[in-house]
Amino acid sequence: MDFDLQPILKGKLVELRPLRPQDFDALFSAASDPKIWEQHPESDRYQREVFQKFFDGALESKGAFAIIERKSGRIIGSSRYCNLTSREVEVGWTFLEREFWGGTYNRELKRLILDHAFRFVDRVVFVVGEQNFRSQKALAKIGATFLKKIQLPVDEGRMKTNVLFVITAKSYRVVGRSAQP
Repeated sequence: MDFDLQPILKGKLVELRPLRPQDFDALFSAASDPKIWEQHPESDRYQREVFQKFFDGALESKGAFAIIERKSGRIIGSSRYCNLTSREVEVGWTFLEREFWGGTYNRELKRLILDHAFRFVDRVVFVVGEQNFRSQKALAKIGATFLKKIQLPVDEGRMKTNVLFVITAKSYRVVGRSAQP
């Protein structure tokens, strides 16, 4: 069975569907709060021209989702699958509007993504900015564990330190399922 990187995933609170070019304005509106990006390695992503690069990369990845709040029907964030191998996939570039932080929306989002991923791979990795403590804390809540620090290139050839978290199918069945909303 082939891993579909852009299925439609539905929960009680959110629906994930493939990101489309016409989603730019709605997704930029969701992303235009500087507070969302303050701990992120690319902390100016709330600016339209910087966000345009992020959006174009998301479409090119062919694994990006629009996250839709089911109650209102509006786009409230994005996430994506990338770097798929036969045994693992990376989940990343995830953000939500601030009103959806810290609780049930993010847990349901991650549950939907992980439930789908673990039908095909043995582990899921998350690459997070070294100073992005909010995301690191959220990953710990769903049972992901710190693996190591890594250096990744950013604009103009500079390198940034990121942290790599991992969750395995086995640990997810034990910890992740108990973290459901």
